[in-house]
Amino acid sequence: MTGPTRPAPAADRPSAAEYRIEDLAHASGATVRTIRAYQDRGLLPTPERRGRANVYRETHLARLRQIADLLDRGYTLASIKELLDAWDTGRGLGGVLGLVAEVHGPWTDEQADRITLTELVEAFGGVPDDEAVAEAVELGVLEPVPGKDDEFLVPSPQELAVAVELHGAGVPLIAISGHLRELRGQVEQIASRFLEFTTEHVFARYLGHRPPTDSDAAEAAAMVRRLRPLAQQTVDAELARAMRTFATRHLHHHLGADTPLGGDVLPIAALPVELPPQTIRAVQRLVGEENVAAFVAAAAEREVQKRTLDSLVSPPPEIDKVDQIT
Repeated sequence: MTGPTRPAPAADRPSAAEYRIEDLAHASGATVRTIRAYQDRGLLPTPERRGRANVYRETHLARLRQIADLLDRGYTLASIKELLDAWDTGRGLGGVLGLVAEVHGPWTDEQADRITLTELVEAFGGVPDDEAVAEAVELGVLEPVPGKDDEFLVPSPQELAVAVELHGAGVPLIAISGHLRELRGQVEQIASRFLEFTTEHVFARYLGHRPPTDSDAAEAAAMVRRLRPLAQQTVDAELARAMRTFATRHLHHHLGADTPLGGDVLPIAALPVELPPQTIRAVQRLVGEENVAAFVAAAAEREVQKRTLDSLVSPPPEIDKVDQIT
């Protein structure tokens, strides 16, 4: 008869990884000071006390990585604490992290590209400009590639291409960067307003409690996927409408009110001309109410032609002066 099986020696048993605080800092990328600060704020589970040392495990490492990921996504430590408390009390965090990933994901189909310093200089006329490059890096148009001083990541090749075209058309680089700063501020206001609008009318029902349940977070993530292209589509349509309207007015202003645009004569109704009431009544008595607009247009055209003919037959001022002298 055999006796009970004795447990294997501790050294032979598989055990979960254990870390001293210095080892945990090295594995997680956080500093010892940061780990201790997280402990003080209740973001990390209490470590096991063994003698005079604290012992950390894989759960602590996983938690540090979760915190770092949420911080990268723009969450504050206070909001991270709420999310992690929900996780610890069994309410789940998977749906929330899915929503975070959806919002943090790309909001455009455009793919980032790379460009060398030589290619960049050639694109902008072949003259190196360190100040302009620094400005582009500050604006995020270019991002330095670690370990490569002569290469940059281009998050939006389209944005860089616009800058190249504007510079090629004669716009100074400093004016391009200034315009981008101004435009960015205006676009950020549009984005903020769109988010306020959709939160009020769409997402409030999903995010009314903190943190949301897994099902609510999953529905909100699906709604983000549906609504994501709407902001750009709306802005594209409204920008096209506004550009057509203002470009036409701008061109008309610079070419003169009597210049036809698009091959057509500009309608008299498009010009902000007001006539005295007594003049309108006199024209109505003369030609009838239905013919007022046509009569005014014909009269204006006749006056323009008359003045044009007068300018052609009138002698220049210099000739008048000579005649007076002689």
